[in-house]
Amino acid sequence: MSKTFSTISPIDGSAYVTREYATAEEIQSTLEAAKKTQQDWKKVPLSERKDICSKAIDAFVAKKDAIAEEICWQMGRPIRFAAGEVAGLEERARTMIRLADQGLAPVKLEEKPGFDRWIQRDPVGVVFVIAPWNYPYLTSINAVLPAILAGNSVIIKHSAQTPLCAERLYEAFKEGGLPDGVFQYLHLTHSDTEAIIKDSRVDYVAFTGSVPGGAMVEKAATGRFIGVGLELGGKDPAYVRRDADIAHAVDTVMDGAFFNSGQSCCGIERVYVHEDIYDTFLQQAADWVKALKLGRSDDPETTLGPLVKASAADFVRGQIAEAISQGAQTLIAADDFPVDEPGSAYLAPQILTEVNHSMRVMTEESFGPVVGIQKVSSDKEAIELMNDSEFGLTASIFTKDFDTGIELGQQIETGTFFINRCDYLDPELAWTGVKNSGYGCTLSVIGYEAVTRPKSFHIKTVL
Repeated sequence: MSKTFSTISPIDGSAYVTREYATAEEIQSTLEAAKKTQQDWKKVPLSERKDICSKAIDAFVAKKDAIAEEICWQMGRPIRFAAGEVAGLEERARTMIRLADQGLAPVKLEEKPGFDRWIQRDPVGVVFVIAPWNYPYLTSINAVLPAILAGNSVIIKHSAQTPLCAERLYEAFKEGGLPDGVFQYLHLTHSDTEAIIKDSRVDYVAFTGSVPGGAMVEKAATGRFIGVGLELGGKDPAYVRRDADIAHAVDTVMDGAFFNSGQSCCGIERVYVHEDIYDTFLQQAADWVKALKLGRSDDPETTLGPLVKASAADFVRGQIAEAISQGAQTLIAADDFPVDEPGSAYLAPQILTEVNHSMRVMTEESFGPVVGIQKVSSDKEAIELMNDSEFGLTASIFTKDFDTGIELGQQIETGTFFINRCDYLDPELAWTGVKNSGYGCTLSVIGYEAVTRPKSFHIKTVL
């Protein structure tokens, strides 16, 4: 196997960055340093940990322009939006720093004469974070920052598509004053990644990626009795009720479907619209999509960049072609987006109608700029279709009737339920999924539970 790898930019197919894979010696020294340093780091007062992390975030945000350009070239997000990820990371990081005192506070019990009792939250030890390319900073900071704040050491393995992200995070924590060994990165092959999961020095694994990737992590960790957090795929639905504000629903749902070229685990991939407003919704949705500008990500005018790889675009093309052969209709004409080049990473956005759940495009994760819109006649039909999925990350309902909306939300099998919004993570809320969207939790005060373990103290004070 090659000792190096290159990140091929979806913008023009050039090798944007080349890196060497970690050697066996580097892997061993990294694991050993993480294990050793964590013993000292966990003794550092939380107030000092928070201060160091705050300074690290300051250092990271100060380089937002350079970081945005790197995101643009590594994975293809339009440059006009790329800096938004820096802002998103800052929001999540500042929130988790603010919640640390509450999330890591000992659990106080009722007074019991003659005894002093409490439950302490101890760090698990060494946390191994495996991060994806689609939101390379947002996904990774969800696990990295709470783990460090909790007193753990962290090793991150980033996607080969976005290796500079691991390096940028490392630089930021270094500038923030984090002791050596508390946060490290490794550029790894798949086999070395699996070996690290099996290593006795690793105490928790946080993985964000595909369902097959999650299965690999679970298998590698089997028998080790360590914690594993998995954020996997999604086929997130939206339901637009007859009483919805149509203009707001169109703008929000279409943005949720096509932002980042549809490459979002919690992006909208299927839409159910009440028959009374179906035609109006379709017309406005088509107009919204036709206003997008497909082009090079480094062009400030571009609002829809290429997919991360040509193979990813071809996968979506295959879904669309198959759906059309099964009776689906397209709302977007080919000549609306002439930049679309078959066999390339540039893929025109598409809305499909006359769809149903016998079509892969309505059941299989697309991860691209396509959405199917299906007509429904009732809330009951919509909820049944929303739940007819192997995934359950987020789900949205658009309505002016909040009481009914919440009642319907109680029936939906999902990790996060929205009314009148979608495709957003509030860092004060738990980020989790059900079914094949994975398990575990990041963000919110509950997110600290995954990177700590309870330790009970039971002191008899009267002899």
